[in-house]
Amino acid sequence: MIALVGNPGSRRATMFAAAARAAGHGVEVLPWRAVAGGPVAVPAGALVRIDSPGEDAEVDRLLRRADRPAEFGEIVGGAAWYRGLRAGLGRVATAAEASGARLLHDVDEIAVMFDKRVAHAHLASRGVPVPAALPAAVGGYDELRAAMRAAGWARVFVKPAHGSSASGVVALHAAEGRAHAVTSVELTDRALFNSLRVRRYTSEHEVAAIVDRLAPDGLHVERWFPKASLGGRVFDLRVLVVGGVPGHVVVRTSRTPMTNLHLGNARGDVDAVRALIGADAYGSALATCVEAAACFPGSPHVGVDLMVGVDRRSHAVAEVNAFGDLLPGVLDAHGRNTYEAQLDAVGARV
Repeated sequence: MIALVGNPGSRRATMFAAAARAAGHGVEVLPWRAVAGGPVAVPAGALVRIDSPGEDAEVDRLLRRADRPAEFGEIVGGAAWYRGLRAGLGRVATAAEASGARLLHDVDEIAVMFDKRVAHAHLASRGVPVPAALPAAVGGYDELRAAMRAAGWARVFVKPAHGSSASGVVALHAAEGRAHAVTSVELTDRALFNSLRVRRYTSEHEVAAIVDRLAPDGLHVERWFPKASLGGRVFDLRVLVVGGVPGHVVVRTSRTPMTNLHLGNARGDVDAVRALIGADAYGSALATCVEAAACFPGSPHVGVDLMVGVDRRSHAVAEVNAFGDLLPGVLDAHGRNTYEAQLDAVGARV
């Protein structure tokens, strides 16, 4: 029996349950709404798989302990959400131990991957190539600009510490007296919203307002890593590493610095990337993804976002994702989708 901590009816839960049942596993879904709201019971002896709590407004509200749900796309309460996530993960771990169930995920590793500052430092300390990052927190736009000047950086990526799906990410090019930002953030008088349309802001006042509103929930700031282009579009790779094997690769291409596919960007061709950068560089890139995943030995799968440099040889890890396995239509060399590959890995460990 697999107990799936997820959102019933979501694509993630539905696709995993279908693959699990086809492999002969019974599946019981433990709703994130229950986990976020209080104590939860785990079936005795079950294997417990934890999936993303995202895309459910009520789960988001419960994790943030907020009085009202966020408006659609509203960027709010990232630090409170993270505290709620950690508390929920702790409840799952406690319930699993009490019932003799076995967690497939190390909940502390999930928590690390959901704090970009901690994850970046964790990877860097183990020799995984990552972009340079500001060593200290910045409390707002003025502190950010001062830190950029001290570091000698004109271009940075500003990322909410606990964000996902490019929510709140700002690609900033700043010099004395001017600033240019590319972001999916929509700035309004009352709130920030994560939009499906990437915007460009050239007013320093507006850029400052965005950064100042994001800062209280924590920011991670990285030096801009110039990415290689494919067919006139910058690209990066989402590589899912399952059991140490980088079997599922998605090329994400964009005309903006944000490559996330939900922003209207396009999938590229893996063979075209391999031909562009060469077999050796491609193999080295995948090896780095395996090294990044190995920094989380208690996680059965890790989604690694890898950037290839403009020189087509260098590369750096942009993100590690605890729940980076929703890759519909992407198969590995054995013809398995991401969930089938994970279940085969689980079967080998039972």
